[in-house]
Amino acid sequence: MFADYTLNELTSIFAMQGFAGLILFSIFVLMALGLAIIFGQMGVINMAHGEFMILGAYITYLSSTVVSEYLPGLFNVYFFIAMILAFVVTFALGALVEWAMIRHLYRRPLDTLLATWGLSLILQQLYRTVFGAREVGVSLPDWMMGSYAITDMIEVPINGIFVMVLTLIITLAVYLMMQKSSLGKQTRAVVQNRQMAGAVGIDTEKVDRYTFGIGCGIAGVAGSAFTMIGSTGPTAGQLYIVDTFLVVVFGGASSLIGTVASAFTISQAQSTMEFFLSGSMAKVLTLLTVVGILMLRPQGLFSLKIRR
Repeated sequence: MFADYTLNELTSIFAMQGFAGLILFSIFVLMALGLAIIFGQMGVINMAHGEFMILGAYITYLSSTVVSEYLPGLFNVYFFIAMILAFVVTFALGALVEWAMIRHLYRRPLDTLLATWGLSLILQQLYRTVFGAREVGVSLPDWMMGSYAITDMIEVPINGIFVMVLTLIITLAVYLMMQKSSLGKQTRAVVQNRQMAGAVGIDTEKVDRYTFGIGCGIAGVAGSAFTMIGSTGPTAGQLYIVDTFLVVVFGGASSLIGTVASAFTISQAQSTMEFFLSGSMAKVLTLLTVVGILMLRPQGLFSLKIRR
């Protein structure tokens, strides 16, 4: 597999694929952060999480179209406005879904899985009706275009750097929220012991609603970032939902460090193997490796001690 390449070529290949893996890692982290919060606290398997990501992508697409046509003076900063809108809209939809559907299905994991899967199909058809079946792309500002040449054979795209910086900022914000804010402390209390948290006056239903909304809002931001590395279609979210669940389970539910470590491991493995093997074979080998590790450590890489 490596015999056809020189040492310099292999070094450049691993460097380029490593950076491509970092971009994929950024998307995985943004997707998995929200899912880890939802799954870790509420035990809800949200099969519509990918559709919340695509909703954020479509909001970014609409923002790009509207700003370029009616407010061209704001085009250089429209992406930041689009990310805020994506978070607000997906947060609101997530809170509505929790209030209208999820809260009636707690402690019924199979029913919740089927309900959110049905929601994902409904959202896909809605996207197909509103935006069409064809994939769409956004126009990026000039400052996001181009790349930095590290060596003669290695170039780093600017939009990829932006995605990674965005992921770092959001990961830090989620960490501070979970560790320092009142909502974060209440969330951790509910995770560790829901009955005791309710007994000391914490409104667990309100915490669940905000948590589900925040998880969906982070997925919306992931959708905005996704538009910089791929086109958006009604079913694009399904391409990432399995990998996202794999990241969450492999890292350990409700563990922020585990989510980041798992996303990095899986994204780097897939990116490197996809260059030398087919994309499907890379996914199969990654899945088999993760399953093998989970057989030895079913709680994931990192786990929290939770009282049930």
